[in-house]
Amino acid sequence: MTFSLHAFSSSDTSFDVQAAALEDVRPHPTEAALVQLGQAFMTELLDLVGNTALEDVQAILAECLIGAFHSAAGRIERDADRARDRMRFLERDFDGSEMADTELQEATQTARGADVAQAACELVRDAAADVYATATGEVWSPWRGSRRGTRLTAAQLDAKQALRAIARRQATEANPGGPVVAFRAAPFADSGVDAGRIFDALNWARSEWPDMALATTGAKGAERLAIRWAQQKGVTLVLARADFDRHGKAAPFRANDELMALEPECCLTLAQSLDEGRASGTHPFGPALNLAQQATARGVQHVAIRARAG
Repeated sequence: MTFSLHAFSSSDTSFDVQAAALEDVRPHPTEAALVQLGQAFMTELLDLVGNTALEDVQAILAECLIGAFHSAAGRIERDADRARDRMRFLERDFDGSEMADTELQEATQTARGADVAQAACELVRDAAADVYATATGEVWSPWRGSRRGTRLTAAQLDAKQALRAIARRQATEANPGGPVVAFRAAPFADSGVDAGRIFDALNWARSEWPDMALATTGAKGAERLAIRWAQQKGVTLVLARADFDRHGKAAPFRANDELMALEPECCLTLAQSLDEGRASGTHPFGPALNLAQQATARGVQHVAIRARAG
């Protein structure tokens, strides 16, 4: 299989434009080619191990493949951060000399190149994750970053603009950007009946708060269904993962504390499966009940997801 490289055109995406702006003499893969690569990686893996003796570890292999590109993106981001630190240092001590100007341009170019490389890894990662979700129904999500003059050279202005853009981007990524709706549900509440009512509740929430962000812990089962809904609807997702290594058995409840710290407009909970067969012999899910109690105590709107009337 071959992947086309960059050929600048009116159909280029923002990524393609960003890559072209590097003015590197070497061609750069297009966004479409990177997405195709991620899809091909995952499709080949699933086709190879499906219905074989490796099928039992298919999820591990697939998640490690996706995680490899996620890890690469993180390493490249750290390289970019170091380059931006260098930019700040050079910009702070800029003395107007040609050498200082050249060094600043090089640091800026390094940071820009790393940003594009990071975005490329994320495109491959997300494409592979989408194929994985479509093929298996499972959703992958990551685990757990002076002398100043009145005249500025082009390189100085470029560096300042780049730093401001990075700060705005990072602030936006850390900000849900709208009202938060928190969701907690029992892991075993993922039957067809449960899924239908979960989606009904989430669609209702989105009609109430069109620019909502969905906050959940990312636990298996019902909460993974909610994550898939958010991804399909383009809804911002905020994960408050349970840290069992740090908090032990209290981790699911500490995660609830993080959800409430986001000051949600509404909390949706499903403490018991709506499928009678699954609900039989099981107890209501304690963390979901706890979130409901916290919401009530703080005066936050709480909606318990129930079976359809009649």
